[in-house]
Amino acid sequence: MAKEFKISTLRLKELEQELQYLKTTREKEVAEQIKEARSFGDLSENSEYDEAKNEQAKLYGRIAEVENILSHAVIIDETEETSGRIGIGCTIKVLDLETEEEELYAIVGSQEANPMECRISDDSPFGRALLGHMVGETVEVEAPIGVLKYKILAVEK
Repeated sequence: MAKEFKISTLRLKELEQELQYLKTTREKEVAEQIKEARSFGDLSENSEYDEAKNEQAKLYGRIAEVENILSHAVIIDETEETSGRIGIGCTIKVLDLETEEEELYAIVGSQEANPMECRISDDSPFGRALLGHMVGETVEVEAPIGVLKYKILAVEK
């Protein structure tokens, strides 16, 4: 069975727009690069041609990747009531019990995850550990540096 990709409707639209751009504008640009590089002569020693073909391979790889994501996408119902439980689409505030620092995270699908922006995937160890828990509970997360403990302070949909 193919892997399902949990994404929001906003991310779905972004991916559809990206696919449209890749298949139209970007594909024409790469084809033009290849055409121009061919005009330089001998293809066996033509670095511009090699680079253009590499760019074409990357383009087709990305197109295949986006098409795969779209064909196996599961839209997250962001309006669904979670009765205070952590789920995809929730924003949570946790207290790191070791450092006593409060941290704010959004739990998202793997295609939208960006740890630098505190957007944590539901597939990550941290995300998996938090799913289903409620305000006031303490959660233990297995990490390479050991077990981390967090207290859930707030859950918002």
